[in-house]
Amino acid sequence: MNLAHNLERSAYFFPHRPAVSQDGRVLTYAELNDRAAKIAAGLTKLGVRPGDLIALCAPNSAEWMTFYFGVLKTGAVAVTLSAVLTGDELANLIRHSRPRMIYASPEKLADLERLRSEGLEKIICPGGDLELTTLLETAPPSFPTVDRDPEDTAAVLYTGGTTGTPKGVMLTHEGMSLSSYHVAHFERSTEEDRAMCFMPFNHVFGQIHIMNATILSAGCLELLPSFDMERVLEALENGGVTRFYAVPTVYIRLLARGDLERRLGKLRYCFSAAASLAGEVVRQWKERTGITIAESYGMTEGMPITYNHYYRHRVGSVGQSVLGVDIQIRDKEGRVLKKGEEGEICVRGRVVMKGYLNNWEATRSAFWEKGWYRSGDIGRFDQDDYLYIVDRLKDLIISGGENVYPREVEEALYTLPEVEECAVVGIPDREWGEKVTAYIKPKAGMTVRPEAVKQALKARLSPFKVPKDYIVVNELPKSPTGKILKRELKKVPPSSAG
Repeated sequence: MNLAHNLERSAYFFPHRPAVSQDGRVLTYAELNDRAAKIAAGLTKLGVRPGDLIALCAPNSAEWMTFYFGVLKTGAVAVTLSAVLTGDELANLIRHSRPRMIYASPEKLADLERLRSEGLEKIICPGGDLELTTLLETAPPSFPTVDRDPEDTAAVLYTGGTTGTPKGVMLTHEGMSLSSYHVAHFERSTEEDRAMCFMPFNHVFGQIHIMNATILSAGCLELLPSFDMERVLEALENGGVTRFYAVPTVYIRLLARGDLERRLGKLRYCFSAAASLAGEVVRQWKERTGITIAESYGMTEGMPITYNHYYRHRVGSVGQSVLGVDIQIRDKEGRVLKKGEEGEICVRGRVVMKGYLNNWEATRSAFWEKGWYRSGDIGRFDQDDYLYIVDRLKDLIISGGENVYPREVEEALYTLPEVEECAVVGIPDREWGEKVTAYIKPKAGMTVRPEAVKQALKARLSPFKVPKDYIVVNELPKSPTGKILKRELKKVPPSSAG
């Protein structure tokens, strides 16, 4: 087994169909597969062997994809790093993973040169030891993809969630192949589809859900370097995009557009990831566009775990478990709870990671017995086995002895017409232990009046859940994938925000 076989199959059946389009440049499946094979041959000539760790640290591009699949074809492991890492962050991850070689963008060269002593043998980028074009031009014309055991590591993706030191998640060839299949199946993807991707390939959403699932179904990836409102709308309107992937922030911004409906072109499918999407946003999008925003449940350590169905979609739920994945709701002692009861979501299946790279202690603490992974998310099942995410375990606010789940408060805030984005956190407080605090970004041209917001929430929430402080901000801090960084909000005293 090798994850790269998915590319080879699509190239076999649809050699002349477009695989990737970027800035007007198109590579067919035959071209993408041939280039990946040449990269694999070139890397092997440089001494790369199955199991070696080879890193990528560059923005999304057809070249990134070529190198990624080239690494996989050799049987080596692709260590995918964010292109926006600072010098210190990059150094920490290189020291931790110790890849033999790295494909990088030119702006990373100076930082990488200082890491030669960490075991880096080759830096592949303009100005480095060699360029990607050199590998393509000097490699043999073909390369037989190396077969790997299904449980061998295919890629390492770094994650810190929203707290702590990032950890290297080891995902297997079998797990990533199954994940790609599940996405393609539930989205009814075909070779006729054109999927827009501006989410970074180092992230599980961009790499597996968008890129690998599209390659498996032989669709075309329409690449953008990042989210740009006008470029996105232009591509939707004129480019034949049928599948759109984004994070909640993007959907919220698009809903503020008066011309949204007429600019969607051939769009048939929308998906949201990285953070929970407020039900009110799903309802507004459906009313205006006629398209349901689909959601699933997953994390870097395993995805998708559930899928909200293409047909019997339930707003507010993340759907039912995918084939081959078991889910339990457990209490803090590990006891399995009944339907309707809230507890930690625990999952087991082939899509779950094999562990954290070079971190046995973190791996051990992430699992209960018999391979049950502890997600750190609080959820519950309804009577039809649809899963609902209540909140992140670490985001739970204990105020005056009462448990407050921020997501419930945020859902209520999103029903107010003046609220564009919001985040609810617990701020340390001498009296309450933690004070429920709402950070709100207002919609353009509208004003957020804290007392009016408080009165509106009192009609929807129990008194202890209603925020005591309301901080109006111009922007909320976000990760490169668009997830609101609540830990950053907690660092800023309410008196100094805004």
